[in-house]
Amino acid sequence: MILQDKMIVKAQRQIAQGIFEMRLTGKLVGEITSPGQFVHVRVADSFEPLLRRPISIASICNESNEMTIIYRAEGRGTTMLAKKREGDEVDVLGPLGNGFPVDETAPGETAILIGGGIGVPPLYELSKQLTAKGVKCVHVLGFQSADVAFYEEEFKQLGDTYIATVDGSLGTGGFVTSVMENLDEEFATYYSCGPMPMLNAVQTAYTGKKGFLSFEQRMGCGIGACFACVCQTTDQTDKAYIKVCSDGPVFPAGVVSI
Repeated sequence: MILQDKMIVKAQRQIAQGIFEMRLTGKLVGEITSPGQFVHVRVADSFEPLLRRPISIASICNESNEMTIIYRAEGRGTTMLAKKREGDEVDVLGPLGNGFPVDETAPGETAILIGGGIGVPPLYELSKQLTAKGVKCVHVLGFQSADVAFYEEEFKQLGDTYIATVDGSLGTGGFVTSVMENLDEEFATYYSCGPMPMLNAVQTAYTGKKGFLSFEQRMGCGIGACFACVCQTTDQTDKAYIKVCSDGPVFPAGVVSI
């Protein structure tokens, strides 16, 4: 069930250049059903900025009703959000969308998780849940440079982790595909989240493999009413268009026309 919740900031810290990690507590956490869902955050107490900001859920803890979100502070709205401190209230709408299907990978199988930039956070909770059910996770994370990279150690605690940076300042120089082409790992499923060119490259590289892609799209309402996030589909579905916020953001590979 979607809730509008006044969540409380438990902690906030900067984890890379322009990248912030915020822990929130509230009853909304109990409604999260799958990794890859997101929330729509009102960044100010007033109506300016008017629109909420869609932010991925990086981690959840049902015991303490806490969730962690990770976001990039680059515009007016997210810069305002970065000023929130412990004890502050944040107006959060969620959980929204359909997440990654954890059950598509069986215990004992291997899954490859590929993230790019701010598309990395939802893969962390996904990896936690897959690992807990006995799936071996291999992580391939791409960033522009070392100063904007984050969560390398957290992912390493869950499985093999490879980093790619465009400028070569950390890990392998190049894109996530530079790492993927050198992986010898046999795998059953791949999961990916990031910018559209990266998703296209991943999908092309793993043609014929079972995969699921999470799309980053500009959104207005977050609940499927405004049609701001509409994407065209391929001939694999009977719908000509889908809404990323309510039909997705996660779709099987090959469904969305990239």
